Amino acid sequence: MSRNGLFAALAASLILSAGLAKAQEQPAAPTVQAPLEQAPAAQAPVAPALQMPAAPAPVATPVEPGIQPAPNSATGEERSISLALPHDLSPWGMFMNADIVVKAVMVGLAFASLVTWTIWLAKSLEVLGGKLRARRAADAIGNAATLMQAGRELGHSGGPAALLVRAAEEERALSAGALDHASGDGLKERVASRLSRIEAAAARRMSRGTGLLATIGSTAPFVGLFGTVWGIMNAFIGISQAQTTNLAVVAPGIAEALLATAMGLVAAIPAVVIYNVFARSIAGYRQILADASAGVERLVSRDLDFRTVPPATAMAAE
Repeated sequence: MSRNGLFAALAASLILSAGLAKAQEQPAAPTVQAPLEQAPAAQAPVAPALQMPAAPAPVATPVEPGIQPAPNSATGEERSISLALPHDLSPWGMFMNADIVVKAVMVGLAFASLVTWTIWLAKSLEVLGGKLRARRAADAIGNAATLMQAGRELGHSGGPAALLVRAAEEERALSAGALDHASGDGLKERVASRLSRIEAAAARRMSRGTGLLATIGSTAPFVGLFGTVWGIMNAFIGISQAQTTNLAVVAPGIAEALLATAMGLVAAIPAVVIYNVFARSIAGYRQILADASAGVERLVSRDLDFRTVPPATAMAAE
């Protein structure tokens, strides 16, 4: 080898060793991968054949006004459920959207309420008219001196009180042949028996329809409760099928169920109140009949006492 070549190789080895020593003295910098858009401009351009196509921009989904999207993936499903739910929560709307069983309960309770008010109207007129007739007859019986005079006062008027007088006259006529040979105690017993049966029949006839009021008043709340239980059961079944706990899913069903309870109370409360009013009115009516019956018994007893009195004295008493 020549001298010039030896000097060139020695100089190259010295430069290489100096560069390696300098590189070992500097700390190693962390490797950070720069994004593609921040690459230095001095980087070599990429060939057109190697460039990747740009990703399409995400398309924004239109959102309807007034509806906030839910953060989970079931937003579309819950939105469709809420839009399909009934929004008419008026009594008629809840009735139309209710289950067939709940509808049947509501119709039955509405019919029971109609029956209650019909009985109230008819029975009020009947009790009022019966008490007026019985009071007039009781006054006539109390003012009469003999059973015959009471019969003339009442004439052919109707009502249980007038029937009391006619029944006593019939029994006295049937017992006329035995009065000369027996005391009047048997006649009094027979008259009292017939009068008590007439009173019982009149009270029973006046009480017709009030038992239905008692039945409606005691059963209507439970019928409405049955409709409520059925409606709430259907509401929870709807929650299970929709697989969501959104209150909007269960609220209409619960509202329809509670409407059945409300109708049960609407039918029961007036029935109970009207039944109590009629019970007091019929008790007063029976008391008036009892007064008339006691007056008839007094007239019969008086006639029995006067049957041995001379005719002139008896005519003066009449």
